[in-house]
Amino acid sequence: MPSKPRLGVVIKRTVPIRLYPLTKYFKNLEKVDALRDVFGDQTEDVLKRTMVEFYSSRWGYMGVNDEDGHILISAHHMKHSPLRTLYLDIIHELFHIRQRMDGRKLFLDEFGYFDSPIEIEAYEFTIKEARRIGMSDREIAEYLEVPWADKKDLAKFIKRLKLKV
Repeated sequence: MPSKPRLGVVIKRTVPIRLYPLTKYFKNLEKVDALRDVFGDQTEDVLKRTMVEFYSSRWGYMGVNDEDGHILISAHHMKHSPLRTLYLDIIHELFHIRQRMDGRKLFLDEFGYFDSPIEIEAYEFTIKEARRIGMSDREIAEYLEVPWADKKDLAKFIKRLKLKV
């Protein structure tokens, strides 16, 4: 059995995370009917309790931390993405918060991203909101494009979501 190397350094592996209230950066979400449909009478409370963490990276968008349920957001995404994209992304992530509140596991290792029932359900919800704000199916399909997505998988996903492009 090989011996462990002696590094001579101590590394603290638990690091502080700076969290901010969601409502500091996303105002008036409590007025969004889609979120009221999801959270009902708990809408204001859920939004007040939801925290966001911004991280420094040119890659990535938004996601929910599976340990404590706060939302992770790329600072680059916040600064450079269209407002409509940020709006739909936060709607999508808040739907994941609802799924998590219902005791559902957000990351299902047995499925690829575009095959995950969790993601399909969240995107169906997001697409409904995208249509409500006036987006065409083509615009929604463009919204779904991400640099890391395999084009064939994305095309199947778009078809599964019944987008007419």
